[in-house]
Parts: sequence; C-alpha cells; structure tokens
Amino acid sequence: MRTDLIRRTALTVAGVAATAGGIAGPALAAQATPAERVASVQAERRPAGERQLDVRYEAQPNFFYCGPAAARNALSVQGKNIDVDTMAKEMGTTEAGTDSINDITPVLNKETGRKAYHSTEMPADKVDGKRVEKLRADIVRAVDDGRAVVANIAGTATDTDGVTHSFEGGHYISVVGYSEGGKTVTIADSANPDQASYRIDVDALAHWIASRGYAS
Repeated sequence: MRTDLIRRTALTVAGVAATAGGIAGPALAAQATPAERVASVQAERRPAGERQLDVRYEAQPNFFYCGPAAARNALSVQGKNIDVDTMAKEMGTTEAGTDSINDITPVLNKETGRKAYHSTEMPADKVDGKRVEKLRADIVRAVDDGRAVVANIAGTATDTDGVTHSFEGGHYISVVGYSEGGKTVTIADSANPDQASYRIDVDALAHWIASRGYAS
C-alpha cells in the first residue's frame, strides 16, 4: 500500500531545531560529532523506565517524503546525517509515497552498518494486548540500543496533550524515546515542524500502525 500525506503543503526543510519551543522529549541536537552523540545518548538515561534519544530534527521537504524523512530523523540519533534525496532513491519513493516499511528497513540496516532492524507487521483486525506488548518491548529494546524506531501509520491518533494528529492517507514517523517503561512513547514527526514532537500512549500507537508495520 502506498502512503501519502493528506496535507499537500510545502513543508519547511532542515534546521527547524527550535520551532515551537523545540522537541519536548528528546533534545534537538545542533552539530555534534558521533562521539558526542554517544555521550549524549548515555547521558539521557533516566530512572523509572524512561529514556529519550537525541534527535537532529528535519522536516520533510514535500508531501511524499515522509518515509525518507522519518528514516533520516531516526538515524540522526546515531550521529548520521543522510541526504533525504539519496534515501528516497534507495527506498523507491515516488510522489505516491514509499510503499511499505519493508522498503525502509533495508536502508536503515545499510546506514547502521549491521542488521539491527527488522520489520514487523501489525494486522488491522488483531491489535490485541499481545501485539501491543510486543510493540512496547520492541521500542524499549531499540531505544535502549540507541536506535529510533520507524513506524508506518494511518488514520487519526490523539497524543497525551489531547492534540489530534490525522494522516488518513498514511504517514511515517520516528519513535525516539519512551517513559513509564514504554507505556508512553515519544514521536518525532517530520510533517509539521510546529508539531515536531509529541508523546502518545503505546496502545494508541499500535492502533495507529494497524494494517501497516514498523522497523525496530
């Protein structure tokens, strides 16, 4: 299934490091070396089941680059800065979007330099407690490993502040942190720099992913 943003507006690119007060969960990093990022990731370890990764956020440059942009933001927590045009070519992204999470996972593994990521599908009619728990565990494991998760979502979800996020045609987001042991997760969203980051209940995220999948 091809994905697409419902809002076909030109979105601001790069350097949106401090819009709307910046990212509330993960810090928006300025220019930093990989070694500095590793140190920053370690410094972000927190007690009581919370961890937030350091994101160098960029908004997507157009309505159909959400897949490459989500992957770019995810890889930025490892100190990588990959051009979204290059990633789009590797993912086969067109104006119709990026086909599925299975087109993103190989690119994440290539740029990570190891087969750390794998794709998980979320059946639309089977978002039960077992699958929600798997999603939670996969996010915690990836973030604890210093990696962000990329999720393919569709429909509408409400964050912990009561703000609604709607992508009826589909969208890709990065999951860059968690709290309460993974019951709440932090999203980096390339669609709108004014809503660059928000938190959402992992159960709501699972239903948002339903019928699609995620790379963790």
